[in-house]
Amino acid sequence: MGDSSYCPDCKRSTEVVFDHSAGDTVCSECGLVLESHSIDETSEWRTFANESGDNDPNRVGGPSNPLLSDSGLTTMISKTKGSGGDSLPSGLGRWQSRGSAADRNLLHAFNVIATMADRLGLVTTIKDRANEIYKKVEDQKPLRGRNQDAILAACLYIACRQEDKPRTVKEICSVANGATKKEIGRAKEYIVKQLELEMGQSMEMGTIHAGDFLKRFCSHLSMSKQAVKAAEETVQKSEELDIRRSPISLAAAIIYIITQLSEEKKAVKDISLVTGVAEGTVRNVYKDLYPHLSKIIPNWYANEEDIKSLVGP
Repeated sequence: MGDSSYCPDCKRSTEVVFDHSAGDTVCSECGLVLESHSIDETSEWRTFANESGDNDPNRVGGPSNPLLSDSGLTTMISKTKGSGGDSLPSGLGRWQSRGSAADRNLLHAFNVIATMADRLGLVTTIKDRANEIYKKVEDQKPLRGRNQDAILAACLYIACRQEDKPRTVKEICSVANGATKKEIGRAKEYIVKQLELEMGQSMEMGTIHAGDFLKRFCSHLSMSKQAVKAAEETVQKSEELDIRRSPISLAAAIIYIITQLSEEKKAVKDISLVTGVAEGTVRNVYKDLYPHLSKIIPNWYANEEDIKSLVGP
């Protein structure tokens, strides 16, 4: 904390929290996401001056990458001044082309993962985890013939889960260069199966909860801070119930319920577009929750009469 920014919901300057894993700047009072997709674009500088007091920095090459055979520390040979043509002398040309084809393929894959992660505002730890997952699968069994975009998107999806910053398949699909949700789902199953065979045990994917998605969904729907707080409390209480639905579907249904109890009602269609949950599924989860609404909705937000006024499923 310490930094402040103007919050349109609170209508004043409030302290903000920066979520490094998600890349979000969040209002500490109402939970509104004030800025997403935050990327640190500053350069990495290092000085090699002999004098410690010399502050003249020199830009260095990219960081080493332990996932590559040469750690990514390759050298490019440029033409000498005054040489004709665009090609290097034959001897140097042979050395120039000796780089590993496997490493070039890995670098391309890592660049695609980095681009997708940046578009989602994900941080370096998630990118690195996705790279590691891809490298393990590639080492164990070549991925030739499989949908590469789906494989890379699935690696990023799994990395988000393992780093406790899950994203929905729809969110991953939006940056997956044309790969469909079904293709990403199949790729995820394939990767998990291959890694479990390698480890000889089940793969830890990380547990997801409805609360992991709630604030982001509420922010995209421009809900008030009171509604967001009520939705959060409702999600917490709903976890005590035996409602066997996916966390994303549960979050979507609770958002629908909370908005129906306020003046800022949201249509099922709008909630479906933001959350990626089918309209029919939102209604079915609403039906499951309906008998328990008086127990899970906070009293300060809605009383018994308000809850009874809701349309039955």
